[in-house]
Amino acid sequence: MRATCISIVLAAAFAATGALAQTILKTEPPMGALREGQTVLVDDGRCPAGQIRRVTGGNHVAAGGHKHITRSSVCVARRR
Repeated sequence: MRATCISIVLAAAFAATGALAQTILKTEPPMGALREGQTVLVDDGRCPAGQIRRVTGGNHVAAGGHKHITRSSVCVARRR
């Protein structure tokens, strides 16, 4: 019984770890394609070696949104 509980907990932990993995895109999504606060990783060669661009969606009126929050991006260290 105890071994079953432990195996269920371990299986759930591994499943959660896989769900946290984020897909890396080759090109940045078009304006309006990201929700406000949604982040994606983009590997388009704009960042130095060992880094990748993290793009955070905005909600700007120029892209069909209702606020004046612009999309932002920053180079971050690649995780292995």
